[in-house]
Amino acid sequence: MEEFDRLVGIFERLRAPGGCPWDAQQDHRTIARCSIEEAYELFDAIETGDAEHMREELGDVLLQVVFHSIIARDLGEFTLADVINGLADKLVSRHPHVFGDARVETAGEVVRNWERIKGRERGKERRKSILDGVPENLPSLMAARKMQAAVSRVGFDWQDPRGVLDKIREETGELAEALESGEQGAIAGEIGDLLFTAVNLARLCGVDPESALRAANRKFRSRFGAIEEEAARRGVMLEEMTLDEMDEIWEGTKTTP
Repeated sequence: MEEFDRLVGIFERLRAPGGCPWDAQQDHRTIARCSIEEAYELFDAIETGDAEHMREELGDVLLQVVFHSIIARDLGEFTLADVINGLADKLVSRHPHVFGDARVETAGEVVRNWERIKGRERGKERRKSILDGVPENLPSLMAARKMQAAVSRVGFDWQDPRGVLDKIREETGELAEALESGEQGAIAGEIGDLLFTAVNLARLCGVDPESALRAANRKFRSRFGAIEEEAARRGVMLEEMTLDEMDEIWEGTKTTP
C-alpha cells in the first residue's frame, strides 16, 4: 500500500542519522504514555461523533504502532511485518466460523468461541489464574470490569442488578462506620469496595463504567461552566458567591434543555 510505505519511509528518515534528534532517541518506555494518551483522545473523538477528529486521532494511534514497531526492529526484537502477520493469524484462528468449519448462530457464540480459543492460546503460557490475563496497569475502572467479566464466565457473578444494589447499600453502611471511626485506611478501603461494586452494577446493566463516568464528567464541566458564566455576567468572582447562589444556578442547569 503506497500510503503505508510512505509513512514507514518518513519514520525511517526521522530515525536515521541526520534525521530528527528527538525521534532518534526515543524508546518503548519514553513513548509508552503517548500511546495511552492517543488512545484516549481517539475515545473522545468517537464519543463526540466528530469524524474529522476521529480520522486525525486514528492517525496518531497508527503513529504509535509504527513507532514502537520500528524501535523494536532497531533493537532486534520484532518487525512491523511481525506485528501485522501476528494480528492476521490471530484474526483467522479466532474466527473458525469464517475461516474454518465451526458453526455459530449468534454474536454471543462468536464471543464465547473467541474467549475459549484465547484461553487455549494463553494456556500455553501456564497462567495460574484466569485473572492473570487482566493487565495490572489498566485504568482501575477498566481493570475492575475486566476482572468481573472474567470470573463471570465461570459462574462467579450476581444473578441480577438488584442484588448489586443491595451490596451497594451494605458497602455504604460500612463506609459510614469507617467515617465514624476516622481511620483513613478503613475509609479508603471502603470507598474502594464501593467503587468496585458500582462497576459491577454498571456491567450487569450493560453500561460501560468508564463511558458513564466520562459522561458525568462532561455534565459536571458544562454545569459548572454555567456558574462561571453567570458569575462573569454579574461581574463577581466565584469566591464572592455564596454556596446557595452557586447551587441555585446549578439546579437551573438541570432544567435547561
